[in-house]
Amino acid sequence: MIKGRLIGVIVLGALVLSSPAFAAGSGGAKMEPANNVLGNVRSLQRGARNFVNYCMGCHSAKYVRYNRLADDLQLSEQQVTDNLMFVGEKLLDTMDIAMDPLDAGRWFGQVPPDLSLIARAKGTDYVFNYLKGFYLDPDRRNGTDNLFLPGASMPHVLWELQGLQKPVYEAIIDPNGNVHKFMVGFEQATEGLLSPKEYDQFVRDLTNFLEYISEPVKLERQKLGVRVLLFLLLFFLFSYLLKREYWKDIK
Repeated sequence: MIKGRLIGVIVLGALVLSSPAFAAGSGGAKMEPANNVLGNVRSLQRGARNFVNYCMGCHSAKYVRYNRLADDLQLSEQQVTDNLMFVGEKLLDTMDIAMDPLDAGRWFGQVPPDLSLIARAKGTDYVFNYLKGFYLDPDRRNGTDNLFLPGASMPHVLWELQGLQKPVYEAIIDPNGNVHKFMVGFEQATEGLLSPKEYDQFVRDLTNFLEYISEPVKLERQKLGVRVLLFLLLFFLFSYLLKREYWKDIK
């Protein structure tokens, strides 16, 4: 009897692991690659716009200053002032918000986190898929849940752009006749203002911006690293030639 149950568990595990819904992502859900390009300045500019318009109502980026944003994103100070600053901030200010943490905790159940380092902490693939992973759940207070962060207190703030989607389940019957349901994807419940392709690009731009603010010097660091490696390679070459010259007459 015990042996039969053990075989059933193993078979069920194999079925779950082979299901399209299972992968190395959060909660066992399959993750798509973000494929964002950090060096794409246009994408970063759009991502900054998306962040300010849809995220900064609740989430700050308090380790980023507007003047640094202007320099890195190739924007004039006037463009930053007109398009990214709405409540009288100054260019030397950080991207903070005016929301009272006590109010936020009361409304959402917890204080919305600062997003300055979210891309480094979670990874760009996670951020990209999280923003695509909201689905209708009537049992939740805000009416939605997230595939990659079950029980998320954040509502689906981008629902007008993406539309609303409902989960699709697949039933798997184990050898003992028990039925197990696994989420394998979504189907569109209501249309959004953007097509799926346009929404993917919107989220990709936002993810790109969040990766940028998590380490604004990343591209400079990588360029410097390449120069250092080239210097070391050249130094090694000359050192080797010098060594051969010194030791050529020594048997």
